[in-house]
Amino acid sequence: MTARFSARLAFRLTLAGGILALTACTTLGPDYEEPSAAWLQDWQPSAYAATTDQAAQKQVDLRFWWQLFNDPVLNRLIDEARRENLQLRIAGLRVFESRAQLGIAGSSLYPQLQQVGGAVNYVNNQYHGGNSPVGSQSFGAYNLGLNVGWELDFWGRFKRGIESADAAFFASIANQQDMQVLISAQVADAYFAYRTTETRIAIAHRNAEIQKRSYEITEKLFKSGEESELDLQQARTQYLATLSSIPDLEISLAQIRNSLAALLGRPPGDIEGLTDREYRLPVIAPDRIPEIPASLLNRRPDIRSAAWQVATQSAQIGIAEADYYPAISLLGSIGWSGSSLSGASDTGSLLLGSGLQWNIFDHGRIENNIRVQDARLQQLIEAYQDSVLQAAAEVDNAAYSIKKTAEQQLVIDEAVKASERALEIANRRYREGYANFQRVLDAQRSMFAQAERQLLTQSSNIAAVISLYKSLGGGWSETPVEQLIPADTRKTMQDRSNWGELLTAPISDTWTNPASEQERSQDE
Repeated sequence: MTARFSARLAFRLTLAGGILALTACTTLGPDYEEPSAAWLQDWQPSAYAATTDQAAQKQVDLRFWWQLFNDPVLNRLIDEARRENLQLRIAGLRVFESRAQLGIAGSSLYPQLQQVGGAVNYVNNQYHGGNSPVGSQSFGAYNLGLNVGWELDFWGRFKRGIESADAAFFASIANQQDMQVLISAQVADAYFAYRTTETRIAIAHRNAEIQKRSYEITEKLFKSGEESELDLQQARTQYLATLSSIPDLEISLAQIRNSLAALLGRPPGDIEGLTDREYRLPVIAPDRIPEIPASLLNRRPDIRSAAWQVATQSAQIGIAEADYYPAISLLGSIGWSGSSLSGASDTGSLLLGSGLQWNIFDHGRIENNIRVQDARLQQLIEAYQDSVLQAAAEVDNAAYSIKKTAEQQLVIDEAVKASERALEIANRRYREGYANFQRVLDAQRSMFAQAERQLLTQSSNIAAVISLYKSLGGGWSETPVEQLIPADTRKTMQDRSNWGELLTAPISDTWTNPASEQERSQDE
């Protein structure tokens, strides 16, 4: 009775000690403070007011900004890229990887050691000489035991680890959304680059036809003695120079098409819809660009990812500080052993207790590790500030480009009209004998150059519009978990490894930041 009472008393004391430890535990390290850029609240791009119209604010959903161009082919290509782009799939897989890492971190709150061990042995003893009778003895020995070890989260080491993994998980979601932004902009850029190059080829062919006719006329006049060979060779040179530029443009066209195909998750080859119709680049007037508060930069996925990375690293300081203090554990063991020997008794055992591990001489290792983690935290805070500054610069640059390319377009349109009129006059004066053929060649060259400038200015304006929406973080939306990666990929992963509900459980109802998510978790 005395032994049984002592065992019960030890168990109760151990349990009470564990409860006391749990209630007295604290969390080391700094609580996360979300970085911010206070200047952003009142900042506006220098040229933004000149490129926006209050009446156009609801014209385009920022999530689907490319619909501003009213191009069904572009809409279809971006939709396809958001389904099939391989980089976007990789970003989705990293979300699931981070979710599994979060599960690993969460398991630290439970007993870390849960070990079952056992053995069955056959023993054969041979006796020779001495006082023991000569012979042998055979018997079986067996044992089974369960060992449990539970390090209490006395200093918040494991809590901070979960906090860090949780922030890393949400950072992976933000990175996937940032990839949506990049892919949408890249498809739009590639699409309009293809259309621009396609139109440049058409302009080159059209000018080559004009120059070919001039060359043929000059050749006839030269053969009849009415023109010099110099005029003939100059006309020929200009015509051949235009022809020689076309292969380079065709090479660029093929390269752009293949880049677009890669964005769509396709092998190189033709893309339906690109050559089905005559195409004219859209003209986006500045007043068609909706006014969007620059403070929405905080909503950019890459900036939110930078904030989550700060949260991830902030928790690492607490993990490092916990090494200063002892690791306190609850220990338990249940065992049973026996043998087949006649008359041998089976033995059962129960062990309950607690343990402590404390590295009291670390020679500055812990202190310097804390410093390392703190320095890394400050680096990430500065990186966040830099991300906001770079984003603001991108918005300002894009807004200014929209304004200036629109102004440039008006001037170039007039220059094109003037060059066409000059060519018309030069041709007439040449036919009437009041001007030499060099004036005609100069007028042709000028008209060709102005037509190219007109096209490239239109292309620059479109690129600036795309850049503006990209710099504002437009083009992403909440992605249901089942759409992060294709269904067949999820099935393959589930068949290969048991993912449980990690491939199907909802991820997030709405976008958030580390601070608000932390507060929500505490409330729950």
